[in-house]
Amino acid sequence: MTDLEAALRRAVRGEVGFDVTSRALTTMDASNYRRVPLGVVAPKDADDVAAVLEVCRERGVPVVARGGGTSIAGQATGTGVVLDFTRHMNRLVGIDPEARTAVVQPGLVLDRLQDAAAPHGLRFGPDPSTHSRCTLGGMIGNNSCGSHSVAWGTTADSVRELSVLTARGRRLRLGREWAGAPEGLRAMVDGDLARLRTGFPDLPRRISGYALDALLPERGADVARSFCGSEGTLGVLTEAVVRLVESPRARALAVLGYADEAGAAEAAAGLLPLGPLTVEGMAVDLVPSTQGLPRGGAWLFVETGGATEAEARARAEAVVRAADVVDALVVTDPAGQRTLWRIREDASGTATRMPDGSEAWPGWEDCAVPPARLGGYLRDFRALLTAHGLRGTPYGHFGDGCIHVRIDFDLLTEAGVARFRRFSQELADVVVAHGGSLSGEHGDGQARAELLPRMYGAETVALFERAKAVWDPDDLLNPGMLVRPAPLDANLRFSVLPREPVDVAFGYPSDGGDFSAAVRRCVGVAKCRTTSVSGAGVMCPSFRATGEEEHSTRGRARLLHEMLAGELVTDGWRSAEVRDALDLCLSCKGCRSDCPVGVDMATYKAEFLHHHYEGRRRPAAHYAMGWLPVWLRWAARTRTAPVVNALASVRPLAAAAKKLGGIAREREVPALAGETFSRWWRGRRRGPVGGGDLVVLWPDTFTEHLSPSVGRAAVRVLEAAGLRVVLPPTLRGRAVIGDGRATSALALLTARRGRVCCGLTYVSTGQLDRARAVMRRTLDLMAPVLETSAPVVVLEPSCAAALRTDLPELLHDDPRAARLAARVLTFAETLERHAPDWTPPAVNLPAVGQTHCHQHAVLGDAADRRLRGAAGLTGELSGGCCGLAGNFGFEDGHYEVSAACAEDQLLPAVREAPAGAVVLADGFSCRTQLEHLAGVRGRHLAEVLAEGLG
Repeated sequence: MTDLEAALRRAVRGEVGFDVTSRALTTMDASNYRRVPLGVVAPKDADDVAAVLEVCRERGVPVVARGGGTSIAGQATGTGVVLDFTRHMNRLVGIDPEARTAVVQPGLVLDRLQDAAAPHGLRFGPDPSTHSRCTLGGMIGNNSCGSHSVAWGTTADSVRELSVLTARGRRLRLGREWAGAPEGLRAMVDGDLARLRTGFPDLPRRISGYALDALLPERGADVARSFCGSEGTLGVLTEAVVRLVESPRARALAVLGYADEAGAAEAAAGLLPLGPLTVEGMAVDLVPSTQGLPRGGAWLFVETGGATEAEARARAEAVVRAADVVDALVVTDPAGQRTLWRIREDASGTATRMPDGSEAWPGWEDCAVPPARLGGYLRDFRALLTAHGLRGTPYGHFGDGCIHVRIDFDLLTEAGVARFRRFSQELADVVVAHGGSLSGEHGDGQARAELLPRMYGAETVALFERAKAVWDPDDLLNPGMLVRPAPLDANLRFSVLPREPVDVAFGYPSDGGDFSAAVRRCVGVAKCRTTSVSGAGVMCPSFRATGEEEHSTRGRARLLHEMLAGELVTDGWRSAEVRDALDLCLSCKGCRSDCPVGVDMATYKAEFLHHHYEGRRRPAAHYAMGWLPVWLRWAARTRTAPVVNALASVRPLAAAAKKLGGIAREREVPALAGETFSRWWRGRRRGPVGGGDLVVLWPDTFTEHLSPSVGRAAVRVLEAAGLRVVLPPTLRGRAVIGDGRATSALALLTARRGRVCCGLTYVSTGQLDRARAVMRRTLDLMAPVLETSAPVVVLEPSCAAALRTDLPELLHDDPRAARLAARVLTFAETLERHAPDWTPPAVNLPAVGQTHCHQHAVLGDAADRRLRGAAGLTGELSGGCCGLAGNFGFEDGHYEVSAACAEDQLLPAVREAPAGAVVLADGFSCRTQLEHLAGVRGRHLAEVLAEGLG
């Protein structure tokens, strides 16, 4: 233990982390930069913060305050001690509805403040797109704004008083009329009043530099306001009194369509006199789908408020009338508005990929110009991009003249980094020529501080340095930010990654086969750190269960990044730190769809486990549950299912078996079916064969051995819809499809028997060599099917997802894999596409349950929603993950997290279900979790419809 670590452990009551994982999780924020800290401290209170400052000051160690880690300019990274306020100093101390103020700690997430203020008809005005995970401390440090700044201003406009600790341990209470000013600050201001009155651009989004002009006597000498946007370089915030605003009782959203981005930009300023709440802009190349949007190549999202829905709508319609638009849409339905706003909020992630899939990066994320000059600025900006051979898609706060953009800089080569520097310098001059600010929301950090002399001139920048010396004479707090900055092209996070592709098993088709590029996808916007999900969202259930950064998608991606870098995590694929962080990943695939940049941690986990255990003994659960298809087929062939069930009912024997197999002692072993689905199929009495389309029903492991009732119900419904149902071949070398029966003696002699399998259990446990062998055998068996046009109906969502994604990505060298993946349909998709005229039975009952996480992430549930609606099954299914997630919830040590995931969405939805409601659960894991934790029987949609047939 180092002297610094030992001293901190003696001095503070909060957690002190100098281990590899703690440091690796904080090397980066959401910027292009990376700095490795010495350690991380999660202080309990202000006394802990004071103790950390004292210990570090004595040793000359820098201190960096960090909130949600979503800063985009590098200011939330540091080489000394990082203060993590999200763990303990994250409380809402109180709300005063009469005074319209709230007292908050720096680690409080903005959405928690909004939730508490809403019952009083109040809200905090600024709302960045990261509102579900950014903290009030970070917002004050960066002077954050958000989409409603045209109505309610920046964070600085919402701050009343700040409790701050200086680097030398002074406790200050900052406010107006010089309240809390450190010694020497007033004298400095009084000596340079002329410069403070003339040297700062007058525009709504001037965030760059220190706000020293807030200290002018005519502006109330507001020390608290001046502190906002100082990026943790002047003092450490421990508490804040913030202003709340009245939230409109009703809102309407006018989405205005324009021919192009320039048209939208030039129109934005003209809408401000109408008093909108937002004027946001984005172009078509940031929108995955224009469905639901009015016609156009670019859009303004203009929100209006009112005391009633009619009043809000009238104001929105007035905006439409005043705007010269191609097309327009006014939405008053809250759910419809949320759907549209999600398109805008996700732009910070989707902008990291160009339309062709190539990477784009921050760095010129949010400069701002006077709103009336935005159109001209964008034209000059586009021209400069073209001159440098770069591409980027601007979007953002058009009403404030603030533009976000990510640009396809090449930050991997020396020449590319040099171009990044030249472009940054030239664009800074363009911004200044338009009377703008280098930062309009996210702060200067390392990305822009070097260029501040171009905006302010050398003398004003020297004044910034004097202010820093007044507050922090030892340069202890976040050195290298704002004053005496590090070069904008130093400490780039990409420089430590391997230059040659890493040898991997999966194909990573969206990343050019490069695992490093896949890991680089995570840019740190931290949507995975949200504490609640909206709608059918899933990501990230393990973080919501534990609240630990290492159990978020971002945290795991950071550890993989450091594994590839080899500086902190030095043992590569054998890393225990990476293994432990991935251990609680449920492989739910939620991040694949919910992460704005499509990080696929389930695939990365399988890849890591494959390498980590290569040539080594695996955990017992990998053999017990990874090889589950083998054990179940063995029990079926020997007809010993009744014996296995009987033995599993004897508690001592079951306990011993669970311990041997690495299964959680809290779990009950599911009973094996007395008759497999395939055996039932072979022995059933067939009715008349319909004349409809031929469909191949996939007998997945769970349907085959554990829930054959689902398969039987599906057959009944599919045949009732007029479809001809067959099972996949079980003999390789045959030329026809059907139920696996031989058609000739020659076929019997030349064919080899087998069973199709998606390989899911092998993939989820990282046994990728075995998975590939199983998948290739499956492709051999399915060869006759692939020669037809028959769809493959898969009832188990996790197996369908494995066939759609894991199969072609793992067997990327076999063209048959992509062909089979393209054939896979869900039960609902099959009925919709191949029996479009069939009417399902009228069940007419409320339905509750959870959309399977793999269905949400990979397959989509639109067809299921329509089928449920046609059958009269009313109500929405919840999001999240059931927590069992295949082998995850059965593994020893996972039970508590598994149960917590179920309590997040699924179990509350079932408890609150109306009387007589149908509990839908298409996944075997979901049904098992419901039975284990709630004593409730969930049913596959096929079972409900089959019962409705009578």
